[in-house]
Amino acid sequence: MISGRPDTQPGMLDMRQLQIAHEAHAAEGRVTRVIGELGCTSEEEALRAIALTLGLEFIDLANAEPDLTLLESFPIKLIHRHEIFPIRRERGSLVVATGNPFDLNAIDAVSAATGHSAIAVLAFPDEIAKLIKTHLGVGAETIDGLLAQSSDAAVEILDEVEWDQSEASEMAQQPSVVRLVNEILTEAVEGRASDIHLEAQAHGIKIRYRIDGVLQKQPVPPEMNRFHAAIISRLKIMAKLNIAEKRVPQDGRIKLRVAGREVDIRVSIIPMLHGEGIVMRVLDKDKMQFSLRGVGMEGATYAAFNRLIQLPHGIILVTGPTGSGKTTTLYSALNEIKNEETKIITTEDPIEYQLDGINQIQVHAKVGLTFAASLRSILRHDPDVVLVGEIRDLETAENAIQASLTGHLVFSTLHTNDAASSFVRLTDMGVEPFLVSSSLAGAMAQRLVRTLCPECRQSETAENLDVPEDFPMEAYRAQGGTLYRAVGCRNCRGTGYRGRLGLFELLVNNEEIRHLACERATSSSIKQAAVGAGMRTLRQDGWDKVLRGITTVSEVTRVTAAD
Repeated sequence: MISGRPDTQPGMLDMRQLQIAHEAHAAEGRVTRVIGELGCTSEEEALRAIALTLGLEFIDLANAEPDLTLLESFPIKLIHRHEIFPIRRERGSLVVATGNPFDLNAIDAVSAATGHSAIAVLAFPDEIAKLIKTHLGVGAETIDGLLAQSSDAAVEILDEVEWDQSEASEMAQQPSVVRLVNEILTEAVEGRASDIHLEAQAHGIKIRYRIDGVLQKQPVPPEMNRFHAAIISRLKIMAKLNIAEKRVPQDGRIKLRVAGREVDIRVSIIPMLHGEGIVMRVLDKDKMQFSLRGVGMEGATYAAFNRLIQLPHGIILVTGPTGSGKTTTLYSALNEIKNEETKIITTEDPIEYQLDGINQIQVHAKVGLTFAASLRSILRHDPDVVLVGEIRDLETAENAIQASLTGHLVFSTLHTNDAASSFVRLTDMGVEPFLVSSSLAGAMAQRLVRTLCPECRQSETAENLDVPEDFPMEAYRAQGGTLYRAVGCRNCRGTGYRGRLGLFELLVNNEEIRHLACERATSSSIKQAAVGAGMRTLRQDGWDKVLRGITTVSEVTRVTAAD
């Protein structure tokens, strides 16, 4: 597509720069590495300059609507072999988006296969890849274009894996299955997914990724259903599970290097009506940074919680539903207080992240190493701080309280809806109220909300957003009356959100609350006393983050109830 020496117009490349771009595409498939040599600041700017130089149209596929009827007669293998996508018909010709303007073979192949002349338009390579995944499904290139592509080494298994000579094992090692599993894992890691759901349905396999706390369905081509058994077999072998056992649940772990990043994947397999279902928790070590400010704790809440975690003894509980970030908050707290003078021991089920400078114990209930049993043993190792993964029963609760009363600082989690319910929950387990009131230093409830994408958020008024009755209208008007709503762009995969932060409700024990706990008062009475002492509720923390443009009204109402 190089058609001679370009004219010297603003924004165009000279012949030397064009040659550099050509060589970069030939070697790596894109110009990311040579952006600076092209005099540009981003890949998109470089592509626009190349398009202008070569006389091509540059198309922003994020805002374009391709004619999907063209896929019915378009050769799918060409899409995967050349990473192109048909966009529209124009005066009898096919307009085809490409990320490589120097690939002359792509346009020639389209013309030869379709019988129509083809016109190339230049587009962002990631947008073409997204179109392919959206309209041809996860794994489509593996099924339709396997033979057209080179081997994929983006996923590396870090543990030793044993392969036997069974039929299922051989099927799991087929190149098509390897590529398909690699693609599912790579897509999840690159898409910042926390969980991968592979579900067996009556009509076939279903794949969903949980991104920023919300499940997003992935398009799956019908041809992928014949790989279902092989996918499960491969994942079982990678997780060192029994490949022949299909009647009972199994749990395992896979250590991978995906696109250069070390990732732990927790695998849970359960037999269901139409076959085995798999859920994989993705633990991206490179992405996690444990700090209290990093999880969204700030201002008075951060100061008060920081004072709590410096106490010499007592119990500090973090409460909330599954997936609300409790473990991350506790890890962040341990990171804040760890030093050479403090011995910290944790007992967890499972250990999600390995922390430097902290001694971690994995619970094994089958051999009798429960939270309660491990906690008894931990106290003989002279710790200063103890973290118990979860208080599930009376024995664990009593041991934790005993540890706090003998001079240890104890962190743990509890499943309650708010901070005040912690007192009632421990009492309901069978712990004496006077022990709860004297040992519990504080409790913090939390939730996670998605944060607005800074690239595409749009300002809006409260009247247009139909805010609930408890929304702080006075504070809203005082700050100038600006809120934001989610829109969606390339940066956030069209969701309008990117990343998550915590909402926090910190209850610090005081004399009034101790008295109420001893009297077996209701959680609402304890909450009322805590609010009177200055506690900000989850809802109030949520509204504060809405007014500051961090999240949206709909996110706060999704995860919190009105006070």
